[in-house]
Amino acid sequence: MSFPRREAVGVPAAMPRPEPDPADALPGPSLAEIREARERVSSVAATTPMDDSRFLSKALGHPVHLKAENLQRTGSYKIRGAYNRLAQLSEEEKARGVVAASAGNHAQGVALAARELGIAATIFMPLGVALPKLQATRGYGADVVLHGAIVDETLQAAAEFAQRTGAVLIPPFDHPDIVAGQGTLALEILEQLPLVENVVVPIGGGGLISGIATAFAQLEPELGRNVRVVGVQAQNAASYPPSLAAGAPITVATLPTIADGIAVARPGALNFEIIRRTVDQVVTIEDDEIAKAIVVLLERAKLVVEPAGAVGVAALLAGKLQLEGPTVFVLSGGNIDPMIMERIISRGLAASSRYLVVSIPLPDRPGQLARIAEIIAEANANVVEVLHTRHGMGLQIGEVEIEISMETRGAEHAELVLQHLRDEGYRPRVEL
Repeated sequence: MSFPRREAVGVPAAMPRPEPDPADALPGPSLAEIREARERVSSVAATTPMDDSRFLSKALGHPVHLKAENLQRTGSYKIRGAYNRLAQLSEEEKARGVVAASAGNHAQGVALAARELGIAATIFMPLGVALPKLQATRGYGADVVLHGAIVDETLQAAAEFAQRTGAVLIPPFDHPDIVAGQGTLALEILEQLPLVENVVVPIGGGGLISGIATAFAQLEPELGRNVRVVGVQAQNAASYPPSLAAGAPITVATLPTIADGIAVARPGALNFEIIRRTVDQVVTIEDDEIAKAIVVLLERAKLVVEPAGAVGVAALLAGKLQLEGPTVFVLSGGNIDPMIMERIISRGLAASSRYLVVSIPLPDRPGQLARIAEIIAEANANVVEVLHTRHGMGLQIGEVEIEISMETRGAEHAELVLQHLRDEGYRPRVEL
């Protein structure tokens, strides 16, 4: 059956919600099937910690709890849905093997699930996949095939392999067994925080949030209350807001985003129908805010979270969420390339005004650089890098330009440093 949802608190819903028809059953797995999946998945998936966050609680004004699926086996929630799907294959299907396409988390989830069940797995990954994800997938015993410059080409190659060999294609999100497996997270959340009122979840294709939302919707009669579910997408790859507005899944042109784990151009068909009827709100967030959230989670919660897993916290820090009561943020994964992490941390520090880069035109004569360094030191900022050129656009003859990178203590301190430079007659330009 379907259940009415309460209105958004403080923030209007990001999509038109159809009036539920009591005669219509929710699509996807039943609550009984999600509970069966919980029993099945518990043999391989860990019950991940639920941590309190005083810092984020202060930002929201209500208790905040972090569901740390970044500490899950394979580093993300994906093992739940993958194992639930593979465990229900017939013996004949298992004998044919499985195939999947993924740039990361789904690949690792399917590879581990297949190993645990004794099933041969072939995983197609794009040519530019991050080395740690490639090594992890192979380490779980899968046969990895590198194919395609973009994920769409990789998906097509996997589908052709399934047709050619008879291997069972395991989708990343658009299947009832996958949704049921991801829905086991809702049951865990409820056991760890019985009085939960809100759950904030990252959205890519929609497998995770559709599982969580349909579980909570069907639990309403038992709980005697509504648990509000909010989804968050990366702004550069947000297919759900326009799809929900249109009333049907549509394909959007995605732009590059650091949250590549949720960069999906089109909602899953089943996932969309569940989300349309059970999710209360969907918001989007920019990359700079995601990077800032990663830094906050590192510093305040001591958790390594990948960009896709940090979007909920990013939405909170950006003021996109106004929620009342105990709130759980699902940190969906922690698989992040250390090389990318270094760049994201730098971007997050810059977004927090703790890493300041300025360009300053100077007269081309001795002592100017020393004077600039002196002014910055007087303002208690720390210079970490200096670049010097005579060839910058717009420079006058007899001028040079220096680019100085420095550590500051936040927006107020950064502005103080800039003002010190201006007071001495310099023209600093902040580089983004």
